[in-house]
Amino acid sequence: MKRLFVFVAFAMAVVGTLFAEENVLIDFSNLVPDILLDQTGVLPQNKQTTMDFSNIAGANYTDDQRALMKTSLAIPNWKVELAPSSKTIVNSVNSYTKVSASKQFTNVMGVRIHFPVAFYNSWALIKPPFDIPAYEFSEVSDQGEITKNDEAPFSSSSRFENGYGVLKNVGAVKSLAVQVYGIETPHSVSAILIDGNGNSQTVFLGYLNYDGWAELTWNNPQYIDEVRSRSRRIYQLYPSYAPYIRFGGFLIQRDGGTEGGDFVVYFKDVKVVYDKAQLETEKDIDDESEWNIIKEREAERQKLEFTNFGKDQVWRYLEAEKKAPEAYFDDSIRNNTAAQQQP
Repeated sequence: MKRLFVFVAFAMAVVGTLFAEENVLIDFSNLVPDILLDQTGVLPQNKQTTMDFSNIAGANYTDDQRALMKTSLAIPNWKVELAPSSKTIVNSVNSYTKVSASKQFTNVMGVRIHFPVAFYNSWALIKPPFDIPAYEFSEVSDQGEITKNDEAPFSSSSRFENGYGVLKNVGAVKSLAVQVYGIETPHSVSAILIDGNGNSQTVFLGYLNYDGWAELTWNNPQYIDEVRSRSRRIYQLYPSYAPYIRFGGFLIQRDGGTEGGDFVVYFKDVKVVYDKAQLETEKDIDDESEWNIIKEREAERQKLEFTNFGKDQVWRYLEAEKKAPEAYFDDSIRNNTAAQQQP
């Protein structure tokens, strides 16, 4: 008989916590740039997480321009967004992410944040360059070419699972742990989780008032270990789908009583311990094969994810194209200007 996932509200008491899973939500060692999208070497991206937004841009672009309309979760692409009261030009320019070498983990994400010098509280969000998609079934070549797989079942793994920002089939979250490098500052760090309905949850992990690597852990105070104490709820088995979570970023909160200016921090990974939302059981009839309701629903979700992602990326591409060149003047411009000024 064919197998199908079914939704379960609770496990039997004799099973206890057998259904709990521990998985890596995101591992920044996976997000180093490893492909080039042009011959100049100025567009290094991460192959596994490369996304193409040229189809959202419109028709007024050349093929060469469209070929460069790609981005990824490569560490240098992540954003550092400062609190409005701290968002000066100097602070923003000096707040960014980079790949940092680690003796213990080889490569990690390094973050520089330039807080105001004045003594007042502030915060900074460390965010992925786009909302991490949960339903991205495609393959990426070494040249960054993306081949869609529209026939992939939604029960299969997508490109952003297995340590790239998405966990599927997540029920109640029991705990979350982050490997983070502290430099003896009283600033705090929190992690942001986003569920399949777009609801965001910020979980407080602790303070960075230590030196070196540590695993900061959040334990869900509402998680009930004893199955017999849980409330029994009945859910419709079909056409429900397996819920998921995706990584939304980190929140750094600055203690206003400390020295401002530059602050650096490093992240290795984020791990989650959670209950499975669904169990795999034997059924006489494969409902999804008969009706395709879940596939249709998730196809709409995927389309919405991609549309929202593309609009933001096109705007950034256009702004990058309009930027002034690095040099103020080259020699020819300087010489021509001087000649024109002579009587």
